[in-house]
Amino acid sequence: ARHPGARAEPGGGVTIRAKFRCHWAPAGKPLYVAYHDEQWGVPEHDDRMLFEMLILEGAQAGLSWETILGKREGYRRAFDGFDARRIARYDARKVERLLADPGIVRNRLKVASTIGNAHAFLEAQREFGSFSAYVWSFVGGRPIRNARKTLRGVPARTTESDAMSRDLGERGFRFVGSTICYAFMQATGMVNDHLVTCFCHANCSGQARKPRLKTK
Repeated sequence: ARHPGARAEPGGGVTIRAKFRCHWAPAGKPLYVAYHDEQWGVPEHDDRMLFEMLILEGAQAGLSWETILGKREGYRRAFDGFDARRIARYDARKVERLLADPGIVRNRLKVASTIGNAHAFLEAQREFGSFSAYVWSFVGGRPIRNARKTLRGVPARTTESDAMSRDLGERGFRFVGSTICYAFMQATGMVNDHLVTCFCHANCSGQARKPRLKTK
């Protein structure tokens, strides 16, 4: 089988072309590489995954994304696979157990916001039919496909993320500043901010994850 980066030459030979990635995902950091190659920028419509990403982006505040990626499985275990209905029922004893769990960021405000965000998430689902329908409305239901040539051209926030942040805040969500919302939009493919030199730029433009049933 031909190497996915191979190019046929006129004389019948094959030249192997390297995969060029966005600079923030260096080859020496496998967690970053896997996240960049397999998830970041791919249009996501599954409610549970959208909730997971919103919580993780909020958890990153003041920390590195590498720290959060390293704790991702810990978060999934500690927060019942990001089942919002279960999280919304957490009581004070559960909160104390979470604050003692080294698998997550043990910050009382962030843990409390996750529980509060679960309540707000369920309300949005009821109002819009799905959380996906709600958050994707901020980009008109279709990904914004940018053509960035350098990281300097990537903004920290946009008018769309400003609007999302304001509306989420009005609905009771916390840790949803505009910068966090823009990172969330990039991560879930509402915005394609892969550099044009990155092999994922074209890939993400043609990908979309199929929505699954919303959390029961």
